[in-house]
Amino acid sequence: MLFKVINIITLCFISCCFALDIQVNDKDSICEAAKIVQEGMWNYYEGTNYGGTVGMFAPPNYWWNAGEAFGGLVDYFTYCEPTNNTLKDLIKEGMYHQAGENYNYIPSNQSMTEGNDDQGVWGMAIMEAVERNFTDPDSHSWLQMAQAIFNTMNARWDTDHCGGGLRWQIFTWNSGYDYKNSISNGCLFHIGARLARYTNNQTEYVAVAEKVWQWMEDVGFLTEEDNNNTRILDGAKINDDNNTCGKVTDLRWSYTYGVFMAGCAYLYDLTRNDTWLLRTEEIVDASLSYFFTDERIMQETTCQPHNLCNNDQRSFRSLFSRCLGLTVALIPDLKDKIEPYLQASAQGAAASCSGGTDLVTCGESWSLGTWDRVYGLGEQMNALEVMLALIAEEPISIETGGSNRTDYSAGTGTEDTENKNKINITGKDRAGAGVLTAIVLAIIVGGSVWMLF
Repeated sequence: MLFKVINIITLCFISCCFALDIQVNDKDSICEAAKIVQEGMWNYYEGTNYGGTVGMFAPPNYWWNAGEAFGGLVDYFTYCEPTNNTLKDLIKEGMYHQAGENYNYIPSNQSMTEGNDDQGVWGMAIMEAVERNFTDPDSHSWLQMAQAIFNTMNARWDTDHCGGGLRWQIFTWNSGYDYKNSISNGCLFHIGARLARYTNNQTEYVAVAEKVWQWMEDVGFLTEEDNNNTRILDGAKINDDNNTCGKVTDLRWSYTYGVFMAGCAYLYDLTRNDTWLLRTEEIVDASLSYFFTDERIMQETTCQPHNLCNNDQRSFRSLFSRCLGLTVALIPDLKDKIEPYLQASAQGAAASCSGGTDLVTCGESWSLGTWDRVYGLGEQMNALEVMLALIAEEPISIETGGSNRTDYSAGTGTEDTENKNKINITGKDRAGAGVLTAIVLAIIVGGSVWMLF
């Protein structure tokens, strides 16, 4: 026991003495730190392992976590190592491999689990590739695939329940199919805004974004308190007996604020409509108030202070950070407000990257000045994205030299535009369905059923 305590004390001492060095006003320093962090991300990658799946990261990370990761890696490549062809090929291969048979990021290997938010997060990653002029695959451009994602998501807009909106889940047999949430709808809003700006299409894409925003207000997911503090809440179950939603779940998540914030910034940059500027500023203010400590250190406030974040929630700050960086790049007037929070958080993140046997593994808390002994893909992604947010560049568009390989009807000719309702399982039957699904999958891949229990 004494030996174990000594080891812990020694590890903590070493962690305090070694951390990533980052100068938050120096791009070279930021890239040097980011390089170490992104190398740590690849430790979780399965695509280069024997028998591993290209484009996937090791459990407990899900498919959508891979979408988070690749979006950040595209930015890292663009900002810091644009001539590293080995890195470029790894990213390109991983992203394209998960595109699915219809090139809309509904791959058959995720047919039992994928939700609208999962597809949407991949859509954000693909838009990073579009806006950074990342090398297109030969068969389909990143832009065409982003348009397919948007079209298939928008086609699932459900006016039969809650007056509109996307459900959390795509497939009827998944738990959560009876829930409509802000992040799924936020992804549709965000992707629509980015496609509108990139293509300069101010009709269809903007109309969908406006539709989502209005619905979010109508259903009570997006509210404004008496002190003008914008709140974006998690979601609500549908009521089958009428066209209303149930009680709204009063939980706030950083990535949801991020996708709406940056989406508003894209729409303002395109339209110069002051309404979108005001909405951007309101979400920025609400975000800085809720998702940062008094020392301006970013945290997942709903769960992190209580050590209650699950694996998914531990990665939310990656997308939140990316969206803060995009917002500054699109609306430079907000830089003085946002940048001090990003700088303090990046320094805290770098200090947390002092753990593990390599002494550069990143942690969950950025307020301790050292590693907190929490580690995983999410921790690496968070640290990478908050560093890159400091050097985020203005996204390009077709008008400023981006690829024009468009297909406005991409994805509309496939069954993926509709909810998969061949099996209708609700309530208590879902748990049994999940076990049955696991057994079927184990048989398909030749695994042993007993290993699932």
